[in-house]
Amino acid sequence: MKEARIGIIGGGLSGLYAAFLLQRQGIEDYVLLEARPAFGGRILSVSNSGMSPSAESARVNRTDRFDLGPTWFWPDMQPKLDRLVSELDIERFPQHETGDMLVERSPREAPLRMRGYATSPTSIRLAGGMAALIDALRDTLRSERIVSGQQVRRVRRADEQIDLDAEDSQGRVTTYRAECVLLAVPPRLAVANIEFAPALPDAMSKAWRNTATWMAPHAKYIAAYDRPFWRDEGFSGEARSATGPLVEIHDASMPGGSAALFGFVGVPARTRLRVSDDALRAHCRAQLARLFGPQAAEPRFDVVKDWAADPYTATAMDLDAPTGHPAAPAARVATGGWRDRLMGIASEWSSAYPGYVAGAIDAADAGVCAMIEAMARK
Repeated sequence: MKEARIGIIGGGLSGLYAAFLLQRQGIEDYVLLEARPAFGGRILSVSNSGMSPSAESARVNRTDRFDLGPTWFWPDMQPKLDRLVSELDIERFPQHETGDMLVERSPREAPLRMRGYATSPTSIRLAGGMAALIDALRDTLRSERIVSGQQVRRVRRADEQIDLDAEDSQGRVTTYRAECVLLAVPPRLAVANIEFAPALPDAMSKAWRNTATWMAPHAKYIAAYDRPFWRDEGFSGEARSATGPLVEIHDASMPGGSAALFGFVGVPARTRLRVSDDALRAHCRAQLARLFGPQAAEPRFDVVKDWAADPYTATAMDLDAPTGHPAAPAARVATGGWRDRLMGIASEWSSAYPGYVAGAIDAADAGVCAMIEAMARK
């Protein structure tokens, strides 16, 4: 059995940021457990070779990557996240929006060219993708305190301690013992995948189960090219389509790096599960060719990330989930054995930005502060 003062379940942004905050407060007696082979959670940036970012490949080229998860943040609206990006010295740049946009209204009509517009406030991206934030946080943490490939299956109160039973990919169980737990996985996944003993209060368990996980119903497509040829024709790379399969398309190019287009797949999650990855990518390439010309049909590489098919993100309930950002449920148990011992810190628990990248920062900050206060009272 391995022991730590604080257990963090989940190695996405909220979990890593919680560990960062604990270390900054001088608390290094923690353990962070991540089920996936690599850290980042729903923040996922693919390299310019099309490789998925494992713990090794993510570091081959940290500046030339494309986001398959969240892409943007808005500094004026999200000051905590803005300060963190500055503190970690991560380069940023505005979303490219210069040029005309295209609109597909019907498969029977040619795409309509329209004057583009700039969003306000400006959408900001990170050099190297949003995973640059994950990399920078991870680099500040003690490597022996963060463990990947460990899926927590059971959280058991044992007198004044809490036992976390985690399984690796071979089904081997390791038990970690902590005094309290920060839950950095979405509420719905927590109640679906983790057995709590004693059980959570019925009302809280129901509220967590009914909180949709952001990104879970969605899929994103990336097509990378040697150069942003659409800009030569005066296009911004932005498009909207009622024809699909991509309903919203943007320029995903990295300054000084590879060119790319990305789009949100509008096909419902249940339908996507019946379509092969190759077939969906072929339909996406055909759509880009309709919009931007034959060069778009031949990307250097293209990839689809279907979050609905990711067991660490989605449950069966998410296949029919609404696409909007959910309202935040209660993050703390008010009474009983879990009071001051278990706190939710994933983005969905943020009262200000539930589901957003900034929500992970907000919820983790609130949870860590509350946990430190609770420990001081003991």
